[in-house]
Amino acid sequence: MTTKDDEQPGRADDAGAAASPDYLPPLDFSSIAFPLYAQALFKLGILKDEAGSRFGENLELARRMIDLLDLLKDRTRGNLKPEEEKFLETCLQQLRLGYLEKSKTRG
Repeated sequence: MTTKDDEQPGRADDAGAAASPDYLPPLDFSSIAFPLYAQALFKLGILKDEAGSRFGENLELARRMIDLLDLLKDRTRGNLKPEEEKFLETCLQQLRLGYLEKSKTRG
């Protein structure tokens, strides 16, 4: 049972009122996987920083993010919804392809 004092700031009420600027999106599986995916894209140099620089490229860290997503896939096997499994597999496929392409150009 929650009271008005227990509600989290920034959340829309049950009536669907507009959320405040500090609104937090609902928690779901992509809230866990997407930050790792985005960080791996940045470390692969696929995403650039605000200045358009690829200074953050680091294949070793990109490989670590890919490995973490792979670990997440293994540990959640059989517990994900089909669309969550598809999302995670698509992220992994894109990252592995990007990693292979970057590895070839450096090697």
